[in-house]
Amino acid sequence: QAQVVESGGGLVQPGGSLRLTCTASGLTFADYSMAWFRQAPGKAREGVSYISAGGTIHYADFVQGRFTVSRDDAKNMVTLQMNGLKVEDTAMYYCARRAVYRGWWYSADDFDNWGQGTQVTVSS
Repeated sequence: QAQVVESGGGLVQPGGSLRLTCTASGLTFADYSMAWFRQAPGKAREGVSYISAGGTIHYADFVQGRFTVSRDDAKNMVTLQMNGLKVEDTAMYYCARRAVYRGWWYSADDFDNWGQGTQVTVSS
């Protein structure tokens, strides 16, 4: 059974950094595109970053060069390095596998195997 587990969240001051990690099991990881999403209280889930099986990368406009996504297929892992964090980045961050290709890279309906998420809180 395929599953993903996110880790690395925490409390950080504005301008700080965090490194999120998503580790997958039960799937041929190298075959799948992966993405990071986030959801703040009272808001819809939104795409943060995407990395395809072939290494194509996308970022949401609000990332503005602050985040870097990467993958290590040998370790079944995708990471999200987040620098220059802002209060508005506070959210639960999720990793997911792209199961179908119907919509844009940030279309949550295209993804499955959602993890439990890791909380990122940016506050002074």
